[in-house]
Amino acid sequence: MTARPCIVIPSYKAEGILSATVNRIPEEFFQLDGIVIIVNDKSPDRTGEVADAIAAANPAIRVVHHERNTGYGGAQKSGLREGLRLGCDAFAVVHADGQYSPEMVLELLKPIMEGQAGIVQGSRFLGGGALRGGMPMSRYLANRGLTMLENLAFGTKMAEFHSGYMLYSRRMLEAVPFDELQNNYNFDAEMIILGQLAGYPCREIAIPTHYGDETSSLDPIPYGLNVLRMVARHLGGHYRRMLKQGGRPTGPTAHPQTTPV
Repeated sequence: MTARPCIVIPSYKAEGILSATVNRIPEEFFQLDGIVIIVNDKSPDRTGEVADAIAAANPAIRVVHHERNTGYGGAQKSGLREGLRLGCDAFAVVHADGQYSPEMVLELLKPIMEGQAGIVQGSRFLGGGALRGGMPMSRYLANRGLTMLENLAFGTKMAEFHSGYMLYSRRMLEAVPFDELQNNYNFDAEMIILGQLAGYPCREIAIPTHYGDETSSLDPIPYGLNVLRMVARHLGGHYRRMLKQGGRPTGPTAHPQTTPV
């Protein structure tokens, strides 16, 4: 049975770029019976109207409208839940601004769809692409420092922890209580932690990086402080308890990667 792919697009203040981002999704994705779920996170501009117009032109595109703003992680949760409800098997999170290449989505989904991985990250640092793509040195150094700390704390060997190009298998999503994670930008890193603890180590695939004139809504100081809190929660057993209380099976033997997604 062929795995059905899903793209989740968290969207906030994206009225001017959302259509162009969706148009960059490969046609082959839709030929595989893929579904795109745009989550309008109570955006104050016309993002919701633009999303509805996009969906009206393509039956494979759905829109979820939030009645209140839930944050980056909250928007992902809604999209992932909807994709699970619709029977999708492999999930990719594509940012509405298109900075993470939609053209690469099938390449990144391949290990998921072939049952070789439960979680994949498109890495800007693997292969040294971050600096070549124009990442500001201050952001590069901060990312490197936080990633070193996280690898030490979580027992991982990630080139970076903070890329937002994340991909998941249905089995991984059903094995971890992702609804209990934070609604902010740390959602991605927390998913890597849960995957590691549940026997789904994150696979990294290099992606191109381009920094243009985009304005990020991520405030680096609160974000960095929240990373430190996340490390402290892990060291205190928070994520292990979360898995145990959720009754999810853990360990690589519970989820052999040779089985279908």
